[in-house]
Amino acid sequence: MDDKEQILSESEVESLLGSLAPAEAAPAARPREHQAAKPKLKVTPYDFKRPERVGKEQMRALQSLHEGFGRNFGSSLSALLRTVVEVKLTSVDQLTFAEFVFGLEVPTCFIVLDAEPLKGNFIVDINPSILYPMLDRMLGGGKEEPVMLRRPMTEIERRLSQRITSLFLEHLQHSWSNVIELEFNIIRLESNPQLVSIVPPNEVVVLIGFEIAMHGLRGLINLCIPYNSIERFSSTLVANSWSGYGRGTVNSETQAHIGMEVEQSEAELVVTLATSRITTSELLGLRVGDVITTNHDIHAPLTVSVGAQERFLGMPGAIKGKKAVQIQEVVPPIERPKPNKPTTDRAEKIVAPKS
Repeated sequence: MDDKEQILSESEVESLLGSLAPAEAAPAARPREHQAAKPKLKVTPYDFKRPERVGKEQMRALQSLHEGFGRNFGSSLSALLRTVVEVKLTSVDQLTFAEFVFGLEVPTCFIVLDAEPLKGNFIVDINPSILYPMLDRMLGGGKEEPVMLRRPMTEIERRLSQRITSLFLEHLQHSWSNVIELEFNIIRLESNPQLVSIVPPNEVVVLIGFEIAMHGLRGLINLCIPYNSIERFSSTLVANSWSGYGRGTVNSETQAHIGMEVEQSEAELVVTLATSRITTSELLGLRVGDVITTNHDIHAPLTVSVGAQERFLGMPGAIKGKKAVQIQEVVPPIERPKPNKPTTDRAEKIVAPKS
């Protein structure tokens, strides 16, 4: 074959390129038209190391529940330490147990709790930066500049910290009573959190953080709740299921129950026999056997008051050897007009007698 037969001319090359260009452009144009018509899909990355198992509604319910707990616990803690203590909810997050443990200081106050009837254990972690100043305050200190200690607690400090923990659990139990009745018991107290394993490292836990402020000092108290413990009550743990309590309509059973409670309640009944006026000198001169005269007629009815309101008129008597009063008439309620502001010329002045 000659070389002339292998070489194409310039016009032949241009014709070949012209015939290939439309064929290549047409398939490329079709996918672009098809891609423009297809809606774009939003892809959310999922981290298998940090699975999110707690829903947004449950997280909001936990946040609302523990906001009220923080206010109540702060008031009781202020009374215990006899100083102003502010407790504020800072975060409600879900993470793995390993991330929670490795984010804590060592040593720390790491308390493992048993929460009946839930399965598993809760954890309360009190940061030493605020725990030791609170213990110092309980022992009568708190006036000097606090020293940041980094050591395990002594036996006396452990016993004192139980008072703070018991106060924490008392308010926590009250806050959770709208969801489930819990009974907390302290199982153990550790200084090194890495020595305690209540769930596998990759298990999801709910971490609720509180910031405590006292005399310019700040520290954290963390409440760790394994999700496996509250998974059975996930449907109950919704904000509307407990915060909206009492907004429903009142049925007949509720009315009957309230009526029964009101009927069995006790009320103070007072019968006024008579009223009179005497001078102070006569009052000081009274002795046993003296008689005080009144302007009340013996045949006139007596006033019977319920609480501070006059409700009945009755006659005195006796039944089976006990003093009694017989109701004769029901006094209608008096609509008292709103008092007007007295003017300066009508205002009465009460002057104390000179000694």
